[in-house]
Amino acid sequence: MGELMKFKQRLRRNELLLGTMLTLPSPEIAEIIAACGYDWLFMDGEHGNLSTLDWQRMLQAVAGRSAAIIRVAAKTERDIKKVLDIGADGIIAPQVNSADEARHVVACCKYPPRGIRGVGLARAQGYGRDFAEYMESANDRIAVIIQAEHIDAVNNIDDIVKVDGIDAVFIGPYDLSASMGRMGEVDHPEVVEAIDRVGRACRQNDIALGYFGTTAESVEAYIDKGYKLICAGVDAAFVTRGAEQVLDKLRP
Repeated sequence: MGELMKFKQRLRRNELLLGTMLTLPSPEIAEIIAACGYDWLFMDGEHGNLSTLDWQRMLQAVAGRSAAIIRVAAKTERDIKKVLDIGADGIIAPQVNSADEARHVVACCKYPPRGIRGVGLARAQGYGRDFAEYMESANDRIAVIIQAEHIDAVNNIDDIVKVDGIDAVFIGPYDLSASMGRMGEVDHPEVVEAIDRVGRACRQNDIALGYFGTTAESVEAYIDKGYKLICAGVDAAFVTRGAEQVLDKLRP
């Protein structure tokens, strides 16, 4: 529980939080990467075929060494409830394009009367042992992060960031560029301006900003701009690059 609260406190203090993305259903990889010292892990439940049980095994392997934030497959009450019940430190909701959608996501993360999250015994409260403590603190401890990854989100960002309960807005540069007819052109001036528009709105409302890049170099400019929730690299790419580097050195 301490790690979860620590993550939200650090978000609120606007500290730089460095993370990486996990896409493979491997508790061992999650354990190895958490042991490297990342502040948080972006566990991607939107793409791929990972099950709730896969994510639970990975959370157990991480064991609080890094904050575990799961991107849900869809911003539905069912999807959000499942990942929170297995003990995720927070959620990332994809494709949040309006204030109404943002309010729905927040409501799904909060127990009544602040929201609509259902109550049930699960790993998050020690299978009932820590039930009272968890129920008392969960509304304030769970990190609620929404993604701005469509031009509709950019156009509605001034209303979105005013929704109470959002802890951070995470830019999805690749989907955003695609929605603008600039697939993969994340450095195109029009895409950069759209991202900067989100950034301005978040700063005006004291909401932390997040950004994803496939390499360390791709996120450095955004760290310089004051983005604090940084995700750099992907587990599958780490394995691929490491294997290729060894093979390239040994192949005659």
